[in-house]
Amino acid sequence: MSTAVRRFATTPEPTLDATPTATRPTPSVSTRGAVAPPSRRGRRAARAGGLVAAVALLAVIVVLSIAVGAKAMPLADAWSGLLHRDAAEYAVVHRMRLPRTLLGLLAGAALGVAGAIMQALTRNPLADPGLLGINAGASAAVATAAAFLGVTAVGGYVWFALLGAATVTALVYAVGGGRGATPARLALAGAALNATLYSYVSAVMLLDTASLERLRFWTVGSLASADPATVTRVLPFIVIGLLVALGAARPLNALALGDDAARALGARPALIRAAVIVAVTLLCGAATAACGPIVFVGLLVPHLVRALTGPDLRWLLPYCAVLAPALLLGADVLGRVLGRPGELQVGMVTAVLGGPLFLWLVTRRRVAQP
Repeated sequence: MSTAVRRFATTPEPTLDATPTATRPTPSVSTRGAVAPPSRRGRRAARAGGLVAAVALLAVIVVLSIAVGAKAMPLADAWSGLLHRDAAEYAVVHRMRLPRTLLGLLAGAALGVAGAIMQALTRNPLADPGLLGINAGASAAVATAAAFLGVTAVGGYVWFALLGAATVTALVYAVGGGRGATPARLALAGAALNATLYSYVSAVMLLDTASLERLRFWTVGSLASADPATVTRVLPFIVIGLLVALGAARPLNALALGDDAARALGARPALIRAAVIVAVTLLCGAATAACGPIVFVGLLVPHLVRALTGPDLRWLLPYCAVLAPALLLGADVLGRVLGRPGELQVGMVTAVLGGPLFLWLVTRRRVAQP
């Protein structure tokens, strides 16, 4: 073999990248840090800061709810009436405004969390205790108890409301297709039951003048009749419902991936669905028994919150438990101011405000899927 052939055989093949190793540019740490997405710790801190801000907003609205009424009360007098038994404002604060505020906190948290977990379970952005007929079921049961059984106290209403809410929840889920339910079928089943049950409630009230007198403010949705006994009776049901819902947050996140994926992650889909139905029944039944059917709170608040937290229910539910009472109490305070010397019932105010707000949300961007 000649010298030229030996030199060709031992020469390495040229590579596609002819740039010498020493001169190749390497990505700098600062460049990588500039384009990297926010860290998980940063997102968590932002969400926690937002939750603290939401709690602060709720605290301000609670103060307004105690101080503002058909007759304005200076903050100093409201504070004195809250703390001192011998103050002139003590009776007004403790018998009327404080129970009303506490009931608004409980009912708002119940409706907001119930709407969020229903949207997550059914994967339907329009799922809501009002739109799916659950509030109508509770209302129909309460109207039946008032008209035919002589029940007049919230302590009696709450059991019938829970029964009505549970029955309609099961019916909507069954008629909508059970495990194979689609958002459209659930919405149609809920709308049909909602119309039927509210027609029944209207017929009962028109045929029985005594029931009409007892329920005319309740059917609109009101916090005006709140008293300490009402708060005490519904408190256990709402607290248990909130605890069940919060405990189901992580499994519901897994269920959003599908039943098979949820099982692979250690979740039990049937148990999750049963827990959510129990939570929705307790929350909606107790809130409706105490305040009447209040619309748009459970529908609107989860959509507004989801823009801040994303679909993670571990953050979505606490936000809803804080911002939904803020919306409900804010609407109640607004109704007292606009209706002076009387007041507008909170159910009217949430309906008037909720419709345009939801339309604005839809026109601004597509409604986010839960």
